[in-house]
Amino acid sequence: MFRIIKRTNIDFIGQRKKAYIVSGVLLILGIICFVMVLFGKANLGIDFAGGTMVQGWFESEVDISEVRSALSAKGFEGAYITHIERREHGSTFLIRVKVGSEGGETITEQIVAAVTEAFPGNTFTLDSVHEVGASIGRELRQKAVWMIALAVCGILLYIWIRFDFRFGVAATVATLHDVLAVLGIFFILNKEISLLMIVALLTLAGYSLSDSVVVFDRIRENLKTFRRKGDFIATINGSVNEVLGRTMMTSLTTLTVVAVLYIAGGEILRDFAFALIVGILVGTYSSIFVASPIIVEWENRAPKRFK
Repeated sequence: MFRIIKRTNIDFIGQRKKAYIVSGVLLILGIICFVMVLFGKANLGIDFAGGTMVQGWFESEVDISEVRSALSAKGFEGAYITHIERREHGSTFLIRVKVGSEGGETITEQIVAAVTEAFPGNTFTLDSVHEVGASIGRELRQKAVWMIALAVCGILLYIWIRFDFRFGVAATVATLHDVLAVLGIFFILNKEISLLMIVALLTLAGYSLSDSVVVFDRIRENLKTFRRKGDFIATINGSVNEVLGRTMMTSLTTLTVVAVLYIAGGEILRDFAFALIVGILVGTYSSIFVASPIIVEWENRAPKRFK
């Protein structure tokens, strides 16, 4: 059978200390971002910060810089404006304003009035309005944290039952690593963290678990060889190399689909697709350089477990 990636013999475990440095930096950034999200200091979307999202269209083409200037003149300097291409209308825009619920009832009217005044000969028509109060945003933020925590606990329990407690810990750490790494990268790039971003993180948690389970399955099969020969690191390295081709092909196939979503899915889904792209890359890395090395480190400290 034709194989794109031939059987390799790479010393992944031997490079684990270098990987620890990379993972450490990603984890620190992720933890900083996580703390800032909890306290509402990060670049939060209106789902978490509270605010108003207005989508509407002009009959004739309008430049996004002109819309931004019109809103800034009326006090909306911090508005997020996205130009959405739609053939049936001249120009369609998505306008997001982060404000509390105190002014939420009149924000839409103020936005419409601002663009109507700035473009008197170009009718602006509302498509949709989405408003979230500041208190609701805080509640959604707390629920998002609980969702991620429950997902991680579920992963620990599942791997513990299916394999072994140390495998469960390794898979849980790898999953947390991936979630925090994506958060950290979003924090560095100052990208907006919204409810859709949380959906992407939960999706990535499942993807990371799937990758780790494939590696752990092969390690469990190869532990019989270890019991006969006693070379634990070689067993882990061999297991990772055996599934490397499958891991790379799965990642490349998934990346292709998500890349199409990023390019053609529109502005609203762009950050969601970007989070998936980053998560797939980080998840593939963690299944090789995070999950498996944790098993090795544990064995080094408690060698009697497998022997």
